[in-house]
Amino acid sequence: MSIAYVRETDAPLRAPPVETSGPVGWLRENLFPNIWSSLLTLLLGMFLAYIVWSVLDWAVLRAAWTGTDRAACAFEGAGACWPFVWEKFPQWIFGFYPIDERWRPVAVIVIGALGLAPMLMPNAPGKQLNALFLLVAYPVIAFYLLAGGVFGLEPVETTNWGGLLVTLVVAVTGIVISLPLGILLALGRRSELPAVRTVSIAFIELWRGVPLVTVLFMASVMLPLFLPNGLNLDKLMRAIVGLSLFASAYMAEAVRGGLQAVTKGQTEAGLALGLSRWQTTRKIVLPQALRISIPNIVGIFIGLFKDTTLVLVVSIYDFLGIINAGLQDSKWAAPQTANTGYFVAAIVYFIFCYGMSRYALFTERRLAESGRR
Repeated sequence: MSIAYVRETDAPLRAPPVETSGPVGWLRENLFPNIWSSLLTLLLGMFLAYIVWSVLDWAVLRAAWTGTDRAACAFEGAGACWPFVWEKFPQWIFGFYPIDERWRPVAVIVIGALGLAPMLMPNAPGKQLNALFLLVAYPVIAFYLLAGGVFGLEPVETTNWGGLLVTLVVAVTGIVISLPLGILLALGRRSELPAVRTVSIAFIELWRGVPLVTVLFMASVMLPLFLPNGLNLDKLMRAIVGLSLFASAYMAEAVRGGLQAVTKGQTEAGLALGLSRWQTTRKIVLPQALRISIPNIVGIFIGLFKDTTLVLVVSIYDFLGIINAGLQDSKWAAPQTANTGYFVAAIVYFIFCYGMSRYALFTERRLAESGRR
């Protein structure tokens, strides 16, 4: 009779030690792996706690929440002046747009958001039709809704636009124009045709060598001199043209970096398959280059969004400009109104810029996973 024992089932799995798994394990691995990292973590943690507490104390605990004028925010030790924000916020969004017509920019924003949402979803159907709507139909709808003058809509001059409305119009239009123009310039700079290559290089280097403030001044003052007789662009359109051309030069260099990162063998493989050089570039090289260039492209988009604040130098009141204009109201001449306005501006710009960066990171990871497959 054999007394040997043979186990027929696996032993039950035991949970890993607490100090190497879960939140405790993550803290030990990332924040407290050794004494020097632990000290640095504690120092940075105390500094961050001090910053958070200071902002919380100023923006919430010592803040004034109700009031009708500066007296509500003029007490000793006052924090943020939120009544100033409540009264001025509609103007910060719509600028000097007529109050009875503000439903029109709201409709433009809603239509744009509804059209953009499917484009941001990886598996949404009908993206080609959606993109066609955003690039062709939506700009026409947005222009006539905002400017009016048709279908019984009251005309509203662009001089009455302002606030976040102008920031979004300038930034979105600049992004939509600068990306395809930058791609064409990048391809032109790598062209084998000397004339195309020379013109592309000259355009890129010219715009990259001039400060944006100078570009805006030139677009505002000099651009009308180069237009045909009878054609006159208003101040907002001139700023959009200057900003778009300026951003396209930087976009071209970002895309060119991606094109150079694609190995020559990709082009040779496409040509060996019988594709023309243009088909090889469009179907093989350019998609890979754009995927590689996503971080740089998004960085330019974020910079372009923040650079819209410079349109104030040509008397266009964007979001930050309209906040500065509101600070001139003697009704709210209190020490904390300026700080509160700039604090709100920082939050708004952070939300937009951080949202773009996170979505770009999501897209980059998704494309990297599909490339590995």
